[in-house]
Amino acid sequence: MNAPFERSSGRRWARLAFAGAAWLSLAIAWIVYQRRSGLGPVDTAQELVDTARGNWWAIIGYLVISLLRPLVLFPASVVTVAAGLLFGPVVGVAVAAVSANVSALIAHTVGRSFSRPERADEVTSRLGGWAARLRGNGFEAVLLMRLLFLPYDPVSYACGLLRVRRGEFLAANAIGTLPGTVAFVLIGASITRLDEGFGGIDPVTLSVSVLLVVASITASRVIKRRQRIVALAPQE
Repeated sequence: MNAPFERSSGRRWARLAFAGAAWLSLAIAWIVYQRRSGLGPVDTAQELVDTARGNWWAIIGYLVISLLRPLVLFPASVVTVAAGLLFGPVVGVAVAAVSANVSALIAHTVGRSFSRPERADEVTSRLGGWAARLRGNGFEAVLLMRLLFLPYDPVSYACGLLRVRRGEFLAANAIGTLPGTVAFVLIGASITRLDEGFGGIDPVTLSVSVLLVVASITASRVIKRRQRIVALAPQE
């Protein structure tokens, strides 16, 4: 009588075991590579830029790296700056925006695959108001976190673990990450090398980037204030 349930449960655990093994293998390979090369995230990104620059496969390679990036928690900001350095401001924004949203979807999917509805309910009850708002109004909550530039991958994984609806997550992610994506790509487009820092950055580009960051944080405060007003409003 319980055979179908047992088979379903067995397949679920097999998928989780495979995903966990693949994730762990990739993380170990990344750690070994970094130790042998002695390169940090910025130097590694510069090495990849030097390899890809001028090659026809650069966009494909960039997208592949971006898809693998959340699995090893490589900084999203460094990859976004590299898009500007590689492709310039226009193509860079387009490529970085696509990769940012797809990588967020991957992290969300991984987090969701390790969660079950009843477990998400239990975690929500323990975490309290923040998790409840995230699950009750996922769009505004995710939008707020993206506009505040909270750590990119932890937010995506948390949304998956708490089973925030995929459509709300993707829509809020696409809108909320756009100011930061444009800002970081513009920074990348205005510098010569990542490993030389921002010494040669164009002041006009830097000003635009700063304005975008300020606009993003300001928008987050407006959304946060709106949430407070809604929360305090009398319920009919």
